Amino acid sequence: MKYIDPVCGMEVDENTQYKVMYKGKVYRFCSQQCMDAFRKDPELYLREGPKGMPK
Repeated sequence: MKYIDPVCGMEVDENTQYKVMYKGKVYRFCSQQCMDAFRKDPELYLREGPKGMPK
């Protein structure tokens, strides 16, 4: 199964090492940078959608 990285919008495999549990749901990421950006403000990405790769 494929997932969409909520930070950058890239397609991510379910076996990615970058995962975060937030409000009972697992979110998967393409990179450490995207995972870190989500951890800083998860509601931003859940409310507004992907913004591209974080700087």
